[in-house]
Amino acid sequence: VWVFNSLKLISMSEGTTTTTAAAAVMIGGDDDNGATVAATDDNNNKWDGNSMTQTDMMEKDTVLVLDDDDNVIGSESKRGAHEFRADQPRGILHRAFSVFLFDESTGELLLQKRASSKITFPNVWTNTCCSHPLHGMVPSEVDGPKDVADGTVMGVKNASIRKLDHELGIPPAQLSVDGFKFLTRLHYWAADTVTHGPQSPWGEHEIDYVLFYTVSSKDKVTITPHPDEVDDVKWVTKSQLISMMEDSSLLFSPWFRLIFEKWMLPNSTQSWWNDDDNNNSISKTMTTNVHCDYVNIHVFDPPPEHMGGLG
Repeated sequence: VWVFNSLKLISMSEGTTTTTAAAAVMIGGDDDNGATVAATDDNNNKWDGNSMTQTDMMEKDTVLVLDDDDNVIGSESKRGAHEFRADQPRGILHRAFSVFLFDESTGELLLQKRASSKITFPNVWTNTCCSHPLHGMVPSEVDGPKDVADGTVMGVKNASIRKLDHELGIPPAQLSVDGFKFLTRLHYWAADTVTHGPQSPWGEHEIDYVLFYTVSSKDKVTITPHPDEVDDVKWVTKSQLISMMEDSSLLFSPWFRLIFEKWMLPNSTQSWWNDDDNNNSISKTMTTNVHCDYVNIHVFDPPPEHMGGLG
């Protein structure tokens, strides 16, 4: 059960309603040292993605606003964080996560094609699940520096289970929070110019937590995509994915391309995903910390076609 707490504070300096970093602690996040703080549950409202439209989630979901060092400094609506405009030309920096779900028996990766009804980056192929941890959720989806340093990041793992259920219909009972492997973070921005043109009013500006997860066989996981979130799914080998990316008729999300090309494309000991005759091609990534980097935040500009935006 995920519970959303609707506590808000009034910013006296700007005269606007916002949830500050202090409020985030009050409504059941973690403090700056990663310590869990009890939630103030005003309305005991359950977060139910199935009852919300894309516009509802844009208005009601409250993302974690960050500084460049990945410290939570406030909050913003999902809409406000993703708007590219003159006063915030790259939107508002916020926290995100990207889950890569693999079939351990074949080494295949589960892709999703984002629904045509999505407001940002519709119709693109991407990794298994990519979304945002939210303020005020129970269990907490807020991580602090201590959680990153020790690699536990229970907040983004809780958020991942919530969204794998919402987007792909994977029952939480089929997943274990301890099964997620947190690898690293990347800081990137990208305007949705492919969908909305060079003056796109929408885009992403995120510090993205990359998580791997394996199931023993694809037959062990139930997948029932939400039609307003996902248009298609596909299990692929690394070579099949490379072929898809070479097909100019297919679109891919900018964050997925950055992650894949940086850490997964090379066939070497440095690759997180080696395409060879070994079915356990990601076993090294999952069973050791050789590819884990909890210190650095890797910074990227977007692919050239995602430069621009209304701001």
